Amino acid sequence: MLELNELLDIFNAGDALVMDEEAADACNYYSIEAQKITCELNYNFHDFDERRELFSKLIGKELDDEFRVFTPFFTDFGKNIHLGKNVFINAGCKFQDQGGIYIGDDVLIGHNVVMATLNHDENPKNRANLIAAPIRIGNKVWIGSNATILPGVTIGDGAIIAAGAVVTKDVEECSIVAGVPAKFIRKVKTDE
Repeated sequence: MLELNELLDIFNAGDALVMDEEAADACNYYSIEAQKITCELNYNFHDFDERRELFSKLIGKELDDEFRVFTPFFTDFGKNIHLGKNVFINAGCKFQDQGGIYIGDDVLIGHNVVMATLNHDENPKNRANLIAAPIRIGNKVWIGSNATILPGVTIGDGAIIAAGAVVTKDVEECSIVAGVPAKFIRKVKTDE
């Protein structure tokens, strides 16, 4: 079975993960590990300190005291989530983080947001292979409920993603996008 650091090296390089027995065993193992933690997080009552502790265990990193997550929260990996300070994740979010999810400071994530970092090979012969690409979210971003962020997307500082948007391309800083697929609506109004 692949070790965690080997698996992360493949995913972070953006190389296709050929789903042979060794890779499948590793993906299944880390998925079960994540499910154990998210089951504890989701199906028992925990105050915010306990949730932060469980989320830290899930991602393998310490979180600041301002981190908040409302449950349920779902991930099938968890080890490639990177959070800045003062992040808020609302209920029902689903993070597929094998390719890496990088979230900046002061980010607000609405109900039922999906972040998916994996794709499959277009060729039917290789369809089981996984191709990872990171999602990068800047500082002070607001992601509305039921938005979906797809692999390889970068969202600039101060951007707003409207509820229900499907983000397939990068979003410039201080921009508002909406729709399926998400399109530029206007720049964010600021005091400057």
